[in-house]
Amino acid sequence: MQQTLLKIVRRLAINQRKFLAEVIGTFIVVVFATGSVVIDAKVNGVLGVPFIAFAPFVGVAIGVYLFGRISMAHFNPAVTVGYLITGHINRRIQLVYYFAAEIIGALLASLFVKYFIGNEAHLGANGFNHSYPISVVFGIEVLASALLMAVILIVVYTKGLRGLGGIAIGGIVGLDIFFLSFISGASMNPARSLAPALLSGSIADLWLYWSDTFVGTMIVAFALRKKMIEKMKEEEDNIKV
Repeated sequence: MQQTLLKIVRRLAINQRKFLAEVIGTFIVVVFATGSVVIDAKVNGVLGVPFIAFAPFVGVAIGVYLFGRISMAHFNPAVTVGYLITGHINRRIQLVYYFAAEIIGALLASLFVKYFIGNEAHLGANGFNHSYPISVVFGIEVLASALLMAVILIVVYTKGLRGLGGIAIGGIVGLDIFFLSFISGASMNPARSLAPALLSGSIADLWLYWSDTFVGTMIVAFALRKKMIEKMKEEEDNIKV
């Protein structure tokens, strides 16, 4: 079975491999991220924020280690835009491929959560704390997304952070959720927010996660763009030599 799957994967074109990797990777990330919220709701909040933060850490780490070398493990439209800015994807058509894969993967994940885990807590949809001013909420989600993008680019710049890339990226996701979710929901990922919101009908706060997440990743991507492009040119020169 494994050999058959490997043969099928090897026959796929590069973009097809990336598409498949992003669908599966996003599926894993969103199942862990939203499924943990649903499970916690099913046990009346006994597991709490530590569990809700730890589960996405595990899901992201798994995705990065499985698919990092195939698709760079975006699993997140806001991260994909960041990679477009830094030049890691250089054609806008690739942006469409990545967005489509990430949204498909997220929707499949929410369907899985709905039919195999439960439909509590609006399928794990994000929501922000309305007792805080919207400017504070917006700023916190920008910060969470910016921290994620910064860690991702550090991992890319160091070529995997000596094998700790998945732990680092998953770790910042978990830490953002643990410390910031009580204010903004700490989505950091428009696809993760979109799928459960659409399937549960809980779309009131969705605008936030399809705006500030992109702002956060773009700020960091533009700040580090020159350095990342210089690094890529240096690597290309080394290959030619």
